This record gives sequence, C-alpha cells and structure tokens, in this order.
Amino acid sequence: MTTETETAPKPQENRVFEADVAKLLHLMVHSVYSDKDVFLRELISNAADACEKLRFEAISTPALLGDDPKPRILISADEDARLLTIEDNGVGMSRDEMIEALGTIARSGTKAFMERLDAAQAKDGAQLIGQFGVGFYSAFMVADRVDVFSRRAGSDEAAVWSSDGQGAYTVAEADLAEAPARGTRVVLHLMEDAKSYAERWTLERIVKAQSGHVPVPISLVEKPGAEPTQIADGAALWTKPKSEISKEDYAEFYKSLAGAYDDPAMTVHYRAEGRHEYTALAFVPSAQPFDLFDPDRKGRMKLYVRRVFITDEADLLPRWLRFVRGLVDSNDLPLNVSREMIQESPVLAAIRKGLTNRVLGDLEKLAENDKATFETVWDAFGPVIKEGLYEDFERREQLLKLARFKTTTSGENWRTLKDYVAGLRENQTAIYYLAGGKPEQLLSSPHLEGFRARGVEVLLLSDPVDSFWVTSAADFEGKPFKSITQGAAELALIPKLDGDSEPAPETAASVADFIAFAKTTLGDAVADVRTSDRLTESAVCLVAPDFGPDRQLEKILASSGRAGSSAKPILEINPTHGLVVALAAKGADDQAFREDAVSLLFDEAKILDGERPADPQAFSGRLARVLERALR
Repeated sequence: MTTETETAPKPQENRVFEADVAKLLHLMVHSVYSDKDVFLRELISNAADACEKLRFEAISTPALLGDDPKPRILISADEDARLLTIEDNGVGMSRDEMIEALGTIARSGTKAFMERLDAAQAKDGAQLIGQFGVGFYSAFMVADRVDVFSRRAGSDEAAVWSSDGQGAYTVAEADLAEAPARGTRVVLHLMEDAKSYAERWTLERIVKAQSGHVPVPISLVEKPGAEPTQIADGAALWTKPKSEISKEDYAEFYKSLAGAYDDPAMTVHYRAEGRHEYTALAFVPSAQPFDLFDPDRKGRMKLYVRRVFITDEADLLPRWLRFVRGLVDSNDLPLNVSREMIQESPVLAAIRKGLTNRVLGDLEKLAENDKATFETVWDAFGPVIKEGLYEDFERREQLLKLARFKTTTSGENWRTLKDYVAGLRENQTAIYYLAGGKPEQLLSSPHLEGFRARGVEVLLLSDPVDSFWVTSAADFEGKPFKSITQGAAELALIPKLDGDSEPAPETAASVADFIAFAKTTLGDAVADVRTSDRLTESAVCLVAPDFGPDRQLEKILASSGRAGSSAKPILEINPTHGLVVALAAKGADDQAFREDAVSLLFDEAKILDGERPADPQAFSGRLARVLERALR
C-alpha cells in the first residue's frame, strides 16, 4: 500500500549557487560580453546535445522515443510579454540532474577557469566568455529570470528550476501540464534592453548565422498562436560535399561545436573510404582553451556512428593533439555496443591513426603554405605538440621537422631545426640548447658566452616539456642534441668570430693553484672544479656532469618532489677573468680570505643559475669580511 508520504509532491527547494557559479553569474548580469547573441547558440547547442543523447539511449531502449521519434528544437517568441522559449524533445533531466547541471560548473578545470576569470575580467569580456564556452549561464546576459522545465525520457515526473541570476535558485516538482512531454523547455524573461531577441528577424538571423548546421531541425514560432516555421533543416554539415561549404559555414559550425569565440586556424574535412569508412571534421583553434594544461583534460572530439551521437570522450587523437576540436562519423562501428567497448575497437584504432596522420600532414602543409597562420598555431599549441616528441616515437622525426624554436640569433622569429642545421658553424657537430625560463631570461645566462663569441646558435627551450623530449630525441639529421649546461662545452675547435684562432693560453700557475684550492675547499659540495672554455665575460658557472639530467631537468625533478640525479654540480672557473686572476694573486697569504672568496664564487654561480645560496647567513658574513678587507 502506498503511503501518503510517498505520494506527496516534493517541496520546493531554495538553494544557493556554488561560489564559482555565483561569480560567473555576476559577470553575466553585468553584461561584460559585447556579443550577447551567443546565448542563443549556447542554448541551441545544449538542446541539440540532449537530442543526440536520446538517440543514443534509444538504441538500447527504443521505448524512450514513444510516439515522437524525430528530434526537434522549437524556438517560441512573445514580443509583448518579453518571453523567449527554447524547447527540445531530447533526453531531458530529472530533478537531481537539474541541480547537478544548473547549480554547478560541471566541467573539469573549474579552478583554472576562475583564475583566468579573475585575470581577464577587467580586460576583454567578449573574448573571455566565448573562450570558456559557459553554455547555459549565458542566458543571464539577456534575461532577468530563467525558468527551466524538464522531464526525463521515460519518466512520469517533471521538475522546474528557476533563478534570477542573483546567487540563488529554486527547484520544485512541475505541473505536468506545464512541462514538456519529454525533454527540456528553457523560458527566458528578457530584460528591457534585450527585447529584440523576441523578434522574428533577430532570431532567424542568429540561428542561420550561428546554429544553422546543428544536426537537429530548428523551427520558430514568431508569436503565440502562430504556426512553426522551419529555419534550419538539421542537415549535418560534415555529410555535405566540401564544395558546398563556405569558410564562414565551417567557422560558425566550429564555434557552435566547440563553444568557442575564435575562428579556426585550420580545418580538416575528409571522407575515408576503403577498409574503414568514416567522415572526419576537425578544427585547430587559433586561441588556447583555458584548461589546455589541466592534467585531467581529455580531447574534445565527438564520435558519431551513422550520425548517431555516441560519446564526446572517444580516444580519437593522442593527448598531444588534445586542443583539436571536431568529430568523426563512422559507418563501420556497431551502434549497440557500450562506449567502453568502442574505445577498445580495432576500427577506432585505425580511425585514430588515420585522423592523427591527417591532422599532422595538414599542419605540415599549413607551415609550408601559410607561415603566419602556422606560427599563430605554434604560439598557442607548440608546448602541447612538443609532448608528442616525448610520447610518440613513431612520429618523432615528423614532429621535429614541424617544431619551431626561439634561438640566440632568431630574435622574435621562429626557427626550424632544418634552418639551424643549415647554419652550423665550422667544426660544429651538435645542436646546442639551453633549457630554463623565458627566452629573455635565458639570453642572460653566462653559459652562452663562449657560444656567442663563436657565433654558435643555441636553441632557447622555455617550456617544461623541453627538458624531457631532448633526452629521448637522439638527433636530427645526424646531429645530436647537447645541453650547454651539461658536460664539457667542447668549443675549442670552433673558430671565434673575431678571427682569433690561437689556442687558449695555458692557465697561469697561480690560477691553477687557486682552482685546486677551490676544489679542496668546496669538497663534497661539487663534483669537480675546472677551467672553462664556455665563459668569456663571467667568472664562474655551474654545469651538470656528462651523464644524467642537465641543470634544468634537475630543477624540474626536484620541484616535483622526485629525486633527480644524485650527481653534484661542476663549478667552472674562467681562468682569464680579472677577478679570478686577482684573487689567485692576492689571496695566497691569507687562508681564511681564500676560503671566503671560493665560497662566494660558488654562491655567485648558484645565483647566476637561478638558485639561492645554501646558507644565506654564511653568505652575508663572507661578503662582509671580503668587503672589509678590500676597504682596508
């Protein structure tokens, strides 16, 4: 027997948005977004996704479609009442799903999103909102209240969600007469200055410009009581011949698909035939998504099977191409298998290989035919593409040819490895690199002095991934990669630019004695103390031993809490530097002074290498004693 408690409707709940959502809504309500039209694209995109999800669920449960099998989106306007309604007959939402979907930002990288929001809020709101694709919440740019009625497919219950965008919302059981038979109805109570969004011509213009290629038909009711008019036929863009699709069509489809605001830098659209048949439509953005470096971020490629949406988490591209947006529509995969089984399918593996090769091949063509556009892509996604140098051995040679670098001679321009090898100096046998912080910081490194004196170009590797791929990429066109902060510089055979071809003079006996003393004084703090052929202006520098990580990789491993090489650094001393010569000559009769001088040189080398002295108090004391002696 059913009790009264069980049949009683659930009471209305008053809830407060999560802090991140409240902050986002504040931004929306204050209308920092100049192109408010995008709210309609976002709501239509959500409605289309709901229809696609229902199509997938209906494969295993056909009864969900009932007597209404054709997906549709209906836009209804009431200009006099300032109402705009977007309704779909998709999968719908239960009460709990509405709370989860509309009360939180349920996407990965929320923390990163809010950090970027803080940084960009005072700048270009339009670029910000479009870049992050805020979806449903964009409705509050034009509405002072939003009501959402929804009924889950196959359910007899409906719920209504309502909010004025001021920080709270309500959710309650809906009157079945007000709720759709299946799907979701979003009702926008338009602001006074947004009432034009209830006009037919405005709605038709926006839909045709921004959402004309969503794979669900869209109809418009221009005023209460009028008959609906179809304004978009739901023909999937990717099924059309390329000759019938304009650049603008591709751009608008990309924005709708990706929730993006930028135009795509590159479009890849092809149909594969033969052993496996599928259509691929992929876009390379021109701007970074906010969560590009989120460790949990997955690719954003959608998988369809014969135009039925399957999943947006298919493993269709390697992680180093995770910035690519788009879809694949396969004719070969079965519809009635789980998403997990699809991931393990050999058909999907073949598609993945083919799509990866095609995207990489088109990037190569872009680099050759449109240098400026490719460099825009590399500026945004070069650090991610270089992950492939470390992870994808099969394509490493291809990626090395594609890679671009800043160097000691390139200024603001990018250089290829082919350019670098073509400019090798006489007797140069390696591709030299310096890994670390920003290029402008790297340019001040003392390690560059001997290379600069000989006109040897050095790659400036400023991305964290650089320290890893160079250890696994053996060479390029037979020339090995060599860090200038590791091992001997081996510069003696490369002539200097000033024409001085004389071998370096032998180290003065007093300097040699000072270097030997320094080695004894520093003891276990260093692996060795030796003269340097890489220094021409500075007195000292630290280098790593020949084997193991170079200086930058050591720092990365240490900062991540992982033990790097246990090898201690090598202190190199410039035997011709005025300070070294003076210290060697004047300090022989004062043991304490010599020890202070050696320790200060070691600390100086650490500071030049971006580190702090191991003991700041001891450093300060030595510095005071040396200065006092100098002033006597």
